[in-house]
Amino acid sequence: MPRAFLVVMDSVGCGGAPDAGRFFNDGTPDTGANTLAHIAQACAEGRADDGRAGPLALPNLDALGLGAAVRLASGAAVPGLDAAARGLWGAATEVSPGKDTPSGHWELAGVPVPWDWTFFPETVPAFPEDLLAEVRRLAGTDGTLGNCHASGTEIVARLAEEHLRTGWPILYTSADSVVQIAAHEEAFGLERLLQLCKDIAPMVHAMKVGRVIARPFVGSPDTGFARTKNRHDYAIAPPAPTLCDAVQGAGRRVQAIGKIGDIFSMRGIDELRKGTDAELMDHWADLMDEAPDGSLTFANFVEFDSLYGHRRDVAGYARALEWFDSALPRIFGKMRKTDLMLLTADHGNDPTWAGTDHTRERVPVLGAGVGQREIGLVAFADVAASVAAHLDVPAPGEGRRFL
Repeated sequence: MPRAFLVVMDSVGCGGAPDAGRFFNDGTPDTGANTLAHIAQACAEGRADDGRAGPLALPNLDALGLGAAVRLASGAAVPGLDAAARGLWGAATEVSPGKDTPSGHWELAGVPVPWDWTFFPETVPAFPEDLLAEVRRLAGTDGTLGNCHASGTEIVARLAEEHLRTGWPILYTSADSVVQIAAHEEAFGLERLLQLCKDIAPMVHAMKVGRVIARPFVGSPDTGFARTKNRHDYAIAPPAPTLCDAVQGAGRRVQAIGKIGDIFSMRGIDELRKGTDAELMDHWADLMDEAPDGSLTFANFVEFDSLYGHRRDVAGYARALEWFDSALPRIFGKMRKTDLMLLTADHGNDPTWAGTDHTRERVPVLGAGVGQREIGLVAFADVAASVAAHLDVPAPGEGRRFL
């Protein structure tokens, strides 16, 4: 019985979104944003030589059709990615009215978002008083800190000492539809932070805000502060059954790697494996051996986005891409003859662009295993329909299969 592996390279966009002009970064429309092309161009011009050097080297992804997918999506030049495509390759266009993580993943799983997300204004405070009051009540504190748009590392560095002194949680948001709450794992308590985020989530979700994210950190004024890997997302549930529900409903198993469990509120998921991206690669390799017949493995590798895209670190993003590519032969060597492997993305995050937000882009769709050919320009929901067809389960939504 065939298996499917759907892997999201978080934010690895390829430009060309037809509605990019409707989305903005620091007042600049996303028209022309192109994560992969602009990284490749920076590498070729010697502008991304921190910890690496030379043109962007992604031989395994490019052999599947990565460079060809970028050119198809946007017509942009991608120096160093000029191999003849030998895999399944094309590019996908999103229709959901957001360039956020849940929108992209849900639509890849067959369910476009039917509403507009709520975003918080770039004011201080950013959050309405009724939300702040409920956080104070649930946390048992007299106040909160932050209440603004901020980078997570910056706001922790700025407010951690005051947090330790007062015991007040740190609240912040971003250009995403999100409430993030940071607290010290030991002084405030990890379980207390997770419970606070879980308890406030229904109120936040009712506002059509996509996620509450617990952001624990450790450290002291003497040693400095650092976020831990115990982050947890409390995401609003998808508005309709997804690919995960379809596979599970057919009596098959769904294994999730990385943020997938959080993004789908664990709905339709049997097993979750988390960790750093390096640890996730090991989980992926293990599941190539362990995933049962007929199952779906759904993975998200987030560090392209979280560590490099939002921080506008071109060289770091290039290093992450090259690391990911170098790990693929280990994965491909474990594939069975009837396996389908699809690699794609959920949005862009062009590290050369204005601002620090995601960028509205098409995304590459690359495949190994069965069905290797050019698929052209497809819809995000076509990914779900194609995986469902491969696994012989009912397709969610209205996508069209390209297999």
